[in-house]
Amino acid sequence: MSHHYEELLKQLVEKFADWFKDETYLNAGRMTRDLYPYTHLFSPIRINKITVKNRLVMGPMGNISMAEEMGRPSQKMIKYFADRAKGGVGLITTGLVPVSHYVDPSVTEPGDRSYFPRIDKSRTVFAGWRDITEAVHSYGSRIFIQLTPGLGRVGSPECLIKKFKLPISASWNPNFYLPQVPCRPLGWLGLRKIIKNAGQAAADAKACLFDGVYLHGHEGYFLEQMTNPAFNRRRIGRYANWQAFGLDLVREIRNRVGPDFPIMYRIDLSLALNATYGAAIDKIYPLKKFKRERTVAQTLEYMANLVKAGVDIFDVDLGCYDNWWLPHPPISMPPGCFLAVAKLVRDYFRENNIRANTGLEVPVVAVGKLGYPDLAEKALREGFCDMVMLARPLLADPDWPNKAYAGKVDEIIPCIGDQEACINEFIEGGHPQCSVNPRTGNEDLYPPEIIPAERKKNIAVVGGGPAGVMCAVTAARRGHRVTLFEARDRLGGMLIPGGVPGIKSDLRNYVDYLNNLAAKTASANGLNLNFNQKVDPSCLKDQGFDAVVTAVGGTPVCPDLPGVKHPHVVQAIDLLWNPAMAEKARKVVVVGGGAVGCEVAYFLAYELEKEVTVIEMLPYFMKGVCTANRGHLIHYLGRKGVKLLNCTTLREIVPDGLLATRIKSPNIPDPYAVWRPILPENIHNPFEKKIAGPEEKLHLEADLVVLAMGLKPNADFYYSCQEQRVAPEIYNIGDSFCPARVFEAVKSGFNLGLNI
Repeated sequence: MSHHYEELLKQLVEKFADWFKDETYLNAGRMTRDLYPYTHLFSPIRINKITVKNRLVMGPMGNISMAEEMGRPSQKMIKYFADRAKGGVGLITTGLVPVSHYVDPSVTEPGDRSYFPRIDKSRTVFAGWRDITEAVHSYGSRIFIQLTPGLGRVGSPECLIKKFKLPISASWNPNFYLPQVPCRPLGWLGLRKIIKNAGQAAADAKACLFDGVYLHGHEGYFLEQMTNPAFNRRRIGRYANWQAFGLDLVREIRNRVGPDFPIMYRIDLSLALNATYGAAIDKIYPLKKFKRERTVAQTLEYMANLVKAGVDIFDVDLGCYDNWWLPHPPISMPPGCFLAVAKLVRDYFRENNIRANTGLEVPVVAVGKLGYPDLAEKALREGFCDMVMLARPLLADPDWPNKAYAGKVDEIIPCIGDQEACINEFIEGGHPQCSVNPRTGNEDLYPPEIIPAERKKNIAVVGGGPAGVMCAVTAARRGHRVTLFEARDRLGGMLIPGGVPGIKSDLRNYVDYLNNLAAKTASANGLNLNFNQKVDPSCLKDQGFDAVVTAVGGTPVCPDLPGVKHPHVVQAIDLLWNPAMAEKARKVVVVGGGAVGCEVAYFLAYELEKEVTVIEMLPYFMKGVCTANRGHLIHYLGRKGVKLLNCTTLREIVPDGLLATRIKSPNIPDPYAVWRPILPENIHNPFEKKIAGPEEKLHLEADLVVLAMGLKPNADFYYSCQEQRVAPEIYNIGDSFCPARVFEAVKSGFNLGLNI
């Protein structure tokens, strides 16, 4: 049976490469309402002594920098959770709250500050938590607090510099961010301290009116490190038994909160390191240290023991930081990617009559790209799970539950899975937000209802990409008379060709949403939509606009190099508009290893079956992209045999390909090393070695050369409008101001529309 489980796991992980070739997956990821009314989604469920009004769970998204620096939840955090409760979700879970301050040096910063919310040390934090629970309860939702015993090896190694303390772990393990930094095994006293702290935090959470506690036991955090033989290689003592720490933790919490308080546990069925990396794991440091990971059979046995100790409910996924795209599935992963995992656990519990201490069945919560109402309903109807967890979809639209219940599926703002605002933003030093919803994480700044403009203006918005649409729609809803000019027959701008690859199907949902949003705003608020219409500044000047907003996008960068005008040279964006350009090509070289370049390479390799090489000047591919998104693409590009050449510079394009130079240095990073993250530029890596050396000349054969070297702002239109004084107010937003991400485009359009 154990071998059967591992084979299923391997097949599942392999399917994550080319899932989009299966129409079943693509159809499951559409925002349809074929199964409406959603009778299973909106039915109650009992967890211990509480009843949750529906089967929807808000997943934990780290509330980084949403509390005051001493840990008390701020108004930002309170309103963030209140909005999700108002939106109709049955059960809310918070982001992780450490219970290991003063034990794990990576969770507290100098001066006893923390970017995490806290529920330890002082009663001064309690009022913030009570404000949250009371706000959530006022809408009939439940809320669990997520407690973590710490970060361990996945915590910031900066504690070594700032506190002169090594990070901790279960055994001597390398730090995730800087493998050169060792993480020391935490001693028995420290472990017992964490367990006692967890019991106290749970008791305090109950006093703060939480409905339950939620243990963060997956993804390679400290609880996982103690309860997985991949990380816990102790040979002596009580905690050499890799189950003991987790069981002791649950027993302590159960002892402090009594029998009637729900305990939820987040676990991965497997780290899936062996399934991900196969035989190569023996050659990869530090992964070869983690090869003896917890098997699926061992996980199921451990879960059964956790139930005996007092756990009432689980959610279950796959993976850890070292294959980060699994626990954080990006846009390129399939819809419902872990439904098979949830069903395996649910079937195991029922076949073995494993019940909670209350006598109730143990609910299994499915996670992983389930923000499509029909798919979520189908998962419940067909017995894959008992509840459905939505994390990022509820950041994209807190009203997802209410809209689904009312059948207004076309009004749900769809998550696009880019993870630039919800994850990357706080990694870079911000707080969680959302690329497609500018109010998320800013509920304290933007009112839920748009305030009408005091003086109505006649406004022109030129360009129907996300920046232009958001500006036009927001301004029209405020009562302005708005005309939106779009040169094509559909809104969406660069997102339309961006959604052509199978791995980018979620973008198609968002483009549909933008067009539907604009159409409804035209009907309700008088937004004037002008399609297939190119305008020039003089035309705008003649129409007497009070304000003109230019959002005309960017222009692909074309290098001034010999041969760039050859017929076998195309821009990536043109190829996506017209994939037939690649029909006769066998070998393709993509110039530029950013997000667009790698996505196009994936499209060429997997969907068009081309032999692909990607060259990039920088040491890293997809630099600046969320680790999960980057990891998934690069890992499976490698599996497909796509050649990634970093530190490589295009010199000339010739009739049979191109000429380039590549630095010859032993310090060039392995371009396929997705088990290590790229550190933010403002973080100094003392172990980084200088890349220097002679350049070798390369002749790369290619029938087609695809340029993916980025965009430059198409700002000439704005400057012409400014020069000709086409209106008293002139604004420039989106890529025509500065080529950026959907996050910046949507936010700038919304801000301008709100204030113009």
